Amino acid sequence: MKNTFKNIDEYIFLFPEEVQEKLLELRKAIHAQVSDLEEYIGYQMPAFRYKARPFIYFAGYKKHIGFYPGAEGIRNFETDFKERKYKFSKGAVQFPITEALPLDLIHKIVQFKKEEIEQKKS
Repeated sequence: MKNTFKNIDEYIFLFPEEVQEKLLELRKAIHAQVSDLEEYIGYQMPAFRYKARPFIYFAGYKKHIGFYPGAEGIRNFETDFKERKYKFSKGAVQFPITEALPLDLIHKIVQFKKEEIEQKKS
């Protein structure tokens, strides 16, 4: 697939309005917790770097938002995903478009990822 977008805004505006709203809400929620993030496009998806390290990726789909906090980010929250009946794999979780984003859970995952990177740096 050819990368037809140069930044996260261009990526988001490729989607229908309903999906755009979720993607913008997710982006805002991530930035609200970690102020010094660098945005970029990685693996054809919006991505963030924290302290020069890959942090979190996300992507829009027809029926869900893909959230990619890495293997440890998934492993640490498997119980939450099961309780909420979210589909997940070893590196991603799917948030259905038809439901509100689980901002409380997203905040916990973002905090976990931030602490994970800070511990590796020290």
